[in-house]
Amino acid sequence: MANILVIEDEINVSSFIKRGLEEEGHTVEVAYDGAMGFSLASSIDFDIIILDIILPQMNGIELCREIRSKIGFDVSVIMLSALGSTDDIVKGLETGADDYLVKPFKFKELLARINVMLRHKDSGNYTKKYEIADLSLDMETKTVTRSGKVILLTSKELRLLEYFLANKGKVLSRTSILENVWDYNVDMSTNVVEVYINYLRKKVDKGFDVKLIHTLIGIGYVLKEG
Repeated sequence: MANILVIEDEINVSSFIKRGLEEEGHTVEVAYDGAMGFSLASSIDFDIIILDIILPQMNGIELCREIRSKIGFDVSVIMLSALGSTDDIVKGLETGADDYLVKPFKFKELLARINVMLRHKDSGNYTKKYEIADLSLDMETKTVTRSGKVILLTSKELRLLEYFLANKGKVLSRTSILENVWDYNVDMSTNVVEVYINYLRKKVDKGFDVKLIHTLIGIGYVLKEG
């Protein structure tokens, strides 16, 4: 079971989430504003933070940036928001969130996303080490380096890179990526794969002479040298 922080100022929503998660056996703390949320996140080791965007004192976008800057990437962040446009979702993900859930949502969908994150945290895959060219990934320590430079990834970016590395040289369709990296019921028309591959490219390819992530138009993506 997980230690979860819910940062949500709507008492009926936070109570609903807390009650549901505790019935599933999780330990849940609740914060009702951004400052209180950051204080709790800084002092307690949480597995997952569920974070509303519109909050008093410090909004969720600012708070997520602070979490990633000061606390790091070991904790998974799920953003909640009534703002559901593609631009809103991309903005949330760009701050370092691992997932984004639009209000109103069904509790079973939130629970499914939490369970996916926990399965990956507990997976034996995290003992594996991968390499291609000068890029290496150690899933035990969650460390990514390229040419000796440490690269910081969110947990979702890490899972995406792991899937590429486990299938290096193979062409991966966006459907297979969705099913294996976002292995819950997602809208197959979403552009989340393209968004995250763009994030990954900026971190592992930008500034390096040899590009590793390649697009095959109309077919999919492949991780290979050259």
